[in-house]
Amino acid sequence: MLASMRLFRFLLLPLLLVFLLPLGAHAAWWMAHDHPASWSAANWSSSGVLPAADASREAQVLVFAARTGRWKGIFAHHSWIVLKPAGAADYVRYDKVGWGRPVRKNGWAADALWYGNRPELIGKAVGAEAEALIPRIEAAIAAYPHNRNGGYNVWPGPNSNTFVAHVLAQVPELDAVLPPTAIGKDWTEGLAFGASPSGTGFRFSIAGLFGVTLGWVEGVEVNLLGAVLGLDIRRPALKLPGFGRLGVPVV
Repeated sequence: MLASMRLFRFLLLPLLLVFLLPLGAHAAWWMAHDHPASWSAANWSSSGVLPAADASREAQVLVFAARTGRWKGIFAHHSWIVLKPAGAADYVRYDKVGWGRPVRKNGWAADALWYGNRPELIGKAVGAEAEALIPRIEAAIAAYPHNRNGGYNVWPGPNSNTFVAHVLAQVPELDAVLPPTAIGKDWTEGLAFGASPSGTGFRFSIAGLFGVTLGWVEGVEVNLLGAVLGLDIRRPALKLPGFGRLGVPVV
């Protein structure tokens, strides 16, 4: 028994260090910069990333992520989904938030800054591909099981990233992966073991508190209390707690 405890401690210490060191380094970098002190002080206007919706008649599906604010920005992103059917004059944005009815439609501009932070495009489909995916995405949004008052929990989930992860798992053809800093993306109701969200590998998760994902689309990810350490093989990149994905762009 004593030998087993020693082995456990021997293995646990390096694991904790590889998670805590990058997280601590990013915390120091984050705190050295100025950030809005509150929700009301932040800029939530359009970032200008997207052209006007009527600039193109093509259908579009877009997945965005942006750093959250205040102390949460050290380690977390918020993600959302934007749809534009062919010929539509406006984008339609879907987020999950922590107040009111959680899934919000057009609460902000499609490409709005999130807590003053510029959004990053992490998934995209256009033209006929997007047109075919939009009805399935809308069905997945409508079927989201936690779209009710009280259906939001900032950690470990279900939260904004759990919602987007649900949609991506229902429509794997979109071929999008949330950043490792999308806390809540790996949340599950209790113990889960099965195919990875993309269907290209497998995932093991204990309520989003600990888990392992291995897939061609997701790469290799180890989740500890929501922080993710891993490697993207398909588009070479490191996945580090705090810093997120460092490597070849996803889009």
